[in-house]
Amino acid sequence: MRFFIATLLLAPASAFSPSITNTPRSFTTLEASKCGNYDYDVIIVGCGVGGHGAALHSRAQDLSTAVFSGRDVGGTCVNRGCVPSKALLAASGRVREMQNEAHLSEFGITVEGGAQSVKFDREGVANHAKQLANRVKGNLEGSLVALGVDIVEGRGVLTGKAHEVKDDVSGKVYTAKDIILAPGSIPFVPPGVTVDEKTVYTSDGALELQSIPEWVAIIGSGYIGLEFSDVYTALGSEVTFIEALPNIMPTFDREIAKMAERLLIRDRPIDYRTGVFASEVTPGIPGVKPVTIKMIDAKTKEHVETLEVDAAMVATGRVPNTKGMGLEESGIETQRGFIAVNEKMQVLTKHEGGEVVPGLWCIGDANGKMMLAHAASAQGISAIENISGREHVVNHDAIPAACFTHPEIAMVGPTEEQAIERAAKEGWTLGKSQGNFRANSKALAELEGNGIAKVLYNKDNGKVVAVHIIGLHAADLIQECANAVAAGTTVQELSMMVHTHPTLCEVLDEAFKGAVGMSAH
Repeated sequence: MRFFIATLLLAPASAFSPSITNTPRSFTTLEASKCGNYDYDVIIVGCGVGGHGAALHSRAQDLSTAVFSGRDVGGTCVNRGCVPSKALLAASGRVREMQNEAHLSEFGITVEGGAQSVKFDREGVANHAKQLANRVKGNLEGSLVALGVDIVEGRGVLTGKAHEVKDDVSGKVYTAKDIILAPGSIPFVPPGVTVDEKTVYTSDGALELQSIPEWVAIIGSGYIGLEFSDVYTALGSEVTFIEALPNIMPTFDREIAKMAERLLIRDRPIDYRTGVFASEVTPGIPGVKPVTIKMIDAKTKEHVETLEVDAAMVATGRVPNTKGMGLEESGIETQRGFIAVNEKMQVLTKHEGGEVVPGLWCIGDANGKMMLAHAASAQGISAIENISGREHVVNHDAIPAACFTHPEIAMVGPTEEQAIERAAKEGWTLGKSQGNFRANSKALAELEGNGIAKVLYNKDNGKVVAVHIIGLHAADLIQECANAVAAGTTVQELSMMVHTHPTLCEVLDEAFKGAVGMSAH
């Protein structure tokens, strides 16, 4: 799941709520348009970071641009995802640090009154997240207005006619030479799960931090679930993961997942069930009636256990927010809500053997290529490049991702398991080298020696294929690796690049040098 950011990770928008007004511009749109007969050169349906990134790049190309925001500038990530969740992680992380007496004593620090004297205000923590979201949202909206982007606050719907988008509140139809769909995604709630956003909630409700449950079950152990387990345990909750697949953290590189289990689960008040579905989840009443979770075996579908907990968080992934967009009327078939696109982000009529729909593009979660906010932004920029006549294709293998637990997890490229399969299929030899945080001076100074950086590379040409990191500030360290993958840099070249001493990036230096038989000091 994806409430995590690398450098600036923001998620695609949910662009479909009511609207009534436009932000005025100082010039006439038709006069500014290069297309003459259209209201705009580009209309973007959705204003998360994908839509926002596309709008900024569109204006940089001097294209007249409008964005249908659905009254949701910033989208999921800014308002209900990446950004506020990082605020909760930052605040709860401070609490965890200050309550860790053994850790502090190694620094020579004592908290008067001990760990029990460290207090926090739940509402204050929640307000920190809300204020951050509002600030970032304001910045995003301000940047659009400053560049002359028209913001239509309503829901954008395709009319079934080429080049048209309708505001479904006012009924007004707008036209553009090119339309970019960026509707984002919404939380997926499995059948049998009843959500009240109070005792049983999705990530949307969890970010409100309405309470600190004594015992919370988290259904799903991906990025979102893992990050919230970090928040809840730091603030005093016990956590039980319920995972349908055989392994906890199933989408992570297995070596990294095993280390994450040791660092993020075993030493904390967390247990888990794997290979089971939460077949029925019934909300409770805080302090009166518990939440009831019936579990069945993922294979046999037989009942195996019933849990009664104080709260349940549903973190089972996300689905495209494409319902009611007028796709069917436009002759576009979807699969589970996902819109088919080619590598240039042009919309196809269907996933298998579909034809390009002229002037229609789709970016972000709705196309399912990579459900990360910064991926959506990259796709938006790429779409504008192609609209402008400069052919461009996004290299999704070079897009990094991060999970902001304590310590962090970050990665770029395939897992080791996937890389082994790819090497066998394509006929090249996979190499592997590792750097360790326990040998890093800066990590030891921080008393944070747990973690590794694993570099996977093509032995035949030396190019970096993937990097997986778990450790202090992994989310920041991964960018150097993503750049290396994007540029096709070899481990030979990287091994000769100088890394600042003493810094955490020397963990990577150790791995790069190890790949070519060198030793790092």
